[in-house]
Parts: sequence; C-alpha cells; structure tokens
Amino acid sequence: MCLLAGGELDDDQLKSLLRDSWSGRTSSLWSERNPSRGQCGVTALVINDHFGGEILKTRVGQSWHFYNRIGGRTLDLTSDQFLDPIEYLDLVSSREEALADHTEDQYRELVQSFAEAIANARR
Repeated sequence: MCLLAGGELDDDQLKSLLRDSWSGRTSSLWSERNPSRGQCGVTALVINDHFGGEILKTRVGQSWHFYNRIGGRTLDLTSDQFLDPIEYLDLVSSREEALADHTEDQYRELVQSFAEAIANARR
C-alpha cells in the first residue's frame, strides 16, 4: 500500500492512475496495446516525487529498466511492458539516470497528467 493524501492506495489503484496518465507525450514508445512501454524512467521519477524511497534499476535485454523501492518494498509499476519475467538486480540508481532515456518535457507531462489523475480520483 502507498499513502496518498491521508488515505491508502493499493498497487492496482496506483497503476490505474498511471495508466490514465501515460500517453505518447510521456513516452515515444507508448501504445494503446502496451501503455506502460517506455514509461519506466519517468514513472520511477514521479513515484519518487510522491512517495520518496529509492529509484532502482536492472538490465532488461540491452537497456536499463527503472522502478522504485519504498519503505523496503520493491514496486515496479511498468513491468507488464515485458513478455518475459524480469530478473531484478535492485541496483540503486539516480534521478539523472532514470531521466536519461526521456526528455524533460516527457517528465513534466507525466508530472502534470498524474497530478490531474490524483485530483480526479479524490473527487
């Protein structure tokens, strides 16, 4: 569970908010069939913004895959973009590394769209 504005938010609710927030403006790899594709870095950043914790990384193929650890619990909200299971190395990363595969505009877009999704969920 994650704490959001004084209430509990489970992983499925959090993923739903993110799914509503992801778009072609947050990742050039986004598609309706695979909305989490290419969203790992910006998602790890936005989750870190809201809930703190650490940004972690692991290799998937030839690329880095980013996710979070909050309160000692690993949270990968974009793992469903991959067909095969991920072998997590839990290497501590940084905000700079997570942003390296994205643009500032893509990050800002997810910050804004996620904030709007949260505001709509509170209504």
